[in-house]
Amino acid sequence: MYAVVSPEKIQLRPGTVMRMPGSWEDYQRLAQQRGDSSIPRIKYRDGEILLMAPLPVHGRDAHILDQIVTVLLEHREQDYEAFTPITIDLPEEGGIEPDYCFYIDNWQAVVGKWRIDWQTDPPPDLVVEVDVTSFTAAEDYLPYRILEVWIWKNKVLQIYRLNDNGYESVSQSRFFPELSVPELVNQCWQQAYEQGTSVAIKQLKRSL
Repeated sequence: MYAVVSPEKIQLRPGTVMRMPGSWEDYQRLAQQRGDSSIPRIKYRDGEILLMAPLPVHGRDAHILDQIVTVLLEHREQDYEAFTPITIDLPEEGGIEPDYCFYIDNWQAVVGKWRIDWQTDPPPDLVVEVDVTSFTAAEDYLPYRILEVWIWKNKVLQIYRLNDNGYESVSQSRFFPELSVPELVNQCWQQAYEQGTSVAIKQLKRSL
C-alpha cells in the first residue's frame, strides 16, 4: 500500500507517520476530509502537520491504560468524565488527538456535553497517549494547559506534570499520589499480555 495524501483521499499503511509543512487551514481541510473516522490521527503544531495510522497494538495498549485509569478513579470513588476519540484544537495554535482524556477535577463542567468548546470550556485534567511510532511529545499539550500527560512508550509509562516552565517528568501522578503508577501500569500490562486484559483488570481491582 502506497501512502496517499490528496484533496480526494488519505491513505496510510498502519504504523506510518507522515510529516509535512502546512497551515492551520490545511489542517482543517484534512480533518474535514477524514470525516467521522478517527484514522489517520492528525496533529497540527508550529506550521507542521503530522499524520499517523496506528498499528493494532496501539489500540490494545490504549484500552489497557484506559481500563487502569478507570479502575483507579472508581476505587477512589472519584467522579469523572472520559472521552475517546476526541480532537482538541485551538485556532491557529494547534490540534491534537489523545487516545483518551479524563475530566477529574473539572468533570462537572462537561457532563452531558456533545461538543466541547476548547476556547471557553476547561481542558481535560489528564490525557493518555500510546506512542508506538514516535508521534507524541508531552510539549504538544502545552497550548491546552492540560495538568497531566501519560505517555506509554517502549513498555514504560512516563508521567508529565504541567508547571510554570512547561512539562516536568515525575514519578507519581497528582491524581493517585499514594500509588507508584508506572510500576502498577507495567505489572498490569505484562499480565494483560500473558493472561488477557480482563484477567489483569480483575487482578488490579483485587489488589487495591
